[in-house]
Amino acid sequence: MTTLGTSDLDVFPLSFGGNVFGWTADRDTSFALLDAFVAGGGDFVDTADVYSAWVPGNAGGESEVIVGEWLASRRPERVVVATKVSMHPEFKGLSAANVRAAAEASLRRLGVDTIDLYYAHAEDPETPLEETVAAFGALVADGLIRYPAISNFSAEATREWIRIASELGVAAPVATQPRYNLVARSVEADVLPTAAEAGLAVVPYSALASGFLTGKYRSSDPTGQSSPRAGTAASYATPEGLAIIAALEQIAATHDVTVASAALGWLRAKGAVPIASGSRVEQVDGLLAGARLELSADEVAALDAASDAYAAAKVA
Repeated sequence: MTTLGTSDLDVFPLSFGGNVFGWTADRDTSFALLDAFVAGGGDFVDTADVYSAWVPGNAGGESEVIVGEWLASRRPERVVVATKVSMHPEFKGLSAANVRAAAEASLRRLGVDTIDLYYAHAEDPETPLEETVAAFGALVADGLIRYPAISNFSAEATREWIRIASELGVAAPVATQPRYNLVARSVEADVLPTAAEAGLAVVPYSALASGFLTGKYRSSDPTGQSSPRAGTAASYATPEGLAIIAALEQIAATHDVTVASAALGWLRAKGAVPIASGSRVEQVDGLLAGARLELSADEVAALDAASDAYAAAKVA
């Protein structure tokens, strides 16, 4: 188990990503995925109020509704639920009024009294940060959320949020959610050191790079791929990107786990609590295994080297 930052949220060190619920996983499949995740030891679910507004016919909030219906149906002994605000079509931005209204809407969809972890989904240049920080502090004081968190925030904005929270005497973030994986490591330069200094948990999204780090996508041509993420995944399939897959395959074979497990194990070795999702129940065991995988220093160094080569080739 892993404690998230300075909170008392002690979780299995992998969060199941609810972005697939209501998108690539219908209600019944979503229930089966969550059942398998919890049966395997998982207890941390990540969603957002905007999931999955991008799907034709959806309005946003579909994922939260499914999570809420699953919670009501299964009544699990303990599941930590995280959701986010600022991107829902009806609740854009981080103004105080919007943050409050969006949190209340999320609570209704989730069917819970309190949101465990509530992320500001992205920076809002139109709203003074002081207003947003105070709004999140009020949600904690009023019992609507347990802990604030931030997603897609720069190191500078992270430090500023923490400074303002201290000045106002309100709850500060306990976690940050950046995009971070073996083909996207720019946050190591500033966001991650800032998080370490402030004692924030790092809960990265895109842990498997839109599926590329599962080893499924070997061609830069997404034609014929059925996955809606195929185009993004295919963009990583350069010679240097495929060298990362080769390094992961070697490690996966050594530990008798999947390539995805090895990629998640690398993030765990970096101290992160990754978010990962799947649309098929048979994928869940591999995700859970990644959270339990202990890589050696040499294995981490080999993956670092392959990742560094990819980054160098991308810049060249």
